Amino acid sequence: MPILIKNCRICANGKVYSKNILIKKDKISKITNKEPKADKTIDAKNNFVLPGLIDAHVHFREPGLTHKEDFLSGSMAAAKGGITTILDMPNTIPATATIEALEQKKRLAAKSIVNYGFNFGSTENNLEDIKKAKNIAAVKLYMDYTTGDLKISDFEVIKEILKASKMTIIHAEDEHVKNAVDILIKNKIKGRVHFAHVSSQRELEYAKSNKLKKQITVEVTPHHLFMNQNDLQHLGAFAEMKPRLKTENDQKALWHGIKNGMVDIIASDHAPHLKEEKEQANYPFGVPGVETMLPLLLDAFNKNMMTLPKIMELCCENPAKIFKIKNKGFLKEGFDADLVIADLDKRQAVRNDDLLTKCKWSPFEGKILKGWPVTTMVNGSVVYDNGNVFNIKAREVQYAG
Repeated sequence: MPILIKNCRICANGKVYSKNILIKKDKISKITNKEPKADKTIDAKNNFVLPGLIDAHVHFREPGLTHKEDFLSGSMAAAKGGITTILDMPNTIPATATIEALEQKKRLAAKSIVNYGFNFGSTENNLEDIKKAKNIAAVKLYMDYTTGDLKISDFEVIKEILKASKMTIIHAEDEHVKNAVDILIKNKIKGRVHFAHVSSQRELEYAKSNKLKKQITVEVTPHHLFMNQNDLQHLGAFAEMKPRLKTENDQKALWHGIKNGMVDIIASDHAPHLKEEKEQANYPFGVPGVETMLPLLLDAFNKNMMTLPKIMELCCENPAKIFKIKNKGFLKEGFDADLVIADLDKRQAVRNDDLLTKCKWSPFEGKILKGWPVTTMVNGSVVYDNGNVFNIKAREVQYAG
């Protein structure tokens, strides 16, 4: 059933164009000035149409922690936030660190309404499983403590994991970023490395100020961009995550990294915990983020802090390139029809009651943002439209090479 999205504004090569987009069989068939015939027409009302966001870092908590989130609730929240593809992290119960656990997670994720991929966990003794794991985005290596029990301290083990993996996402804080880079250089390891949630000027410099520039990519999160340690005074545990919030100078360094190209992607690190868990003395670390990432960035665009092409580069194009995700990340003919219509003039507060994540809270509660996604399409099907969610199943992503 062909669908026409008319009266679109799109960004291409740094310029803005008015176009119509024809979708056939879940692909972008034509981007045109004409108005081809279709069975269904959606009026974008001169709003911007962006490629659907690819969030390369989410914790949808399934299996084992589904009271916090699951693939259905997390994907509904993602769709509302303009995210059409997610890559899930392995620190579930059990951890996604065996082929059996990976297959189980693939079955569980079939309920998702956005496209899904998986990162495979590394342990001190699962090298053979790492070598056998198929159709994964990356191997996740934890060099610092976070939710779950996957931290690895032995540098020899880390070296072997980096050798075995074509693409490794590393949770490394402070000196551990430098240690990881040193292991790569010393052992002449050729596999690509992606540093998750870089949160400080020092970490950014460790990651990017070396001779492995093409081999290493860097991710930052909205919470480290839009909050700093001063926010802990009024938010307390609700602004506690790993890595923790840093100084205003570190926050500025991350923004500078976006402007000068040292930052490669923005990802939410969506890590939901229930309010009552956060209110305990030994609260868990992590904050939700899939519903607020794009609104925060569109608000930053409206404040002249970043451009729309930069948002598309960091949230759509680069994640597709870095993780070699097929047919996604771009508004181009022949690519999957994953897209989001964004109303850049819509002004609205973040409200806990509106959130679709199971945890039902955000550290940005009450913040008025200008620029919101209004319609999200996954594989040619509308899954979110102006507050309504449609339970249409998505599919597992495929990777090139």
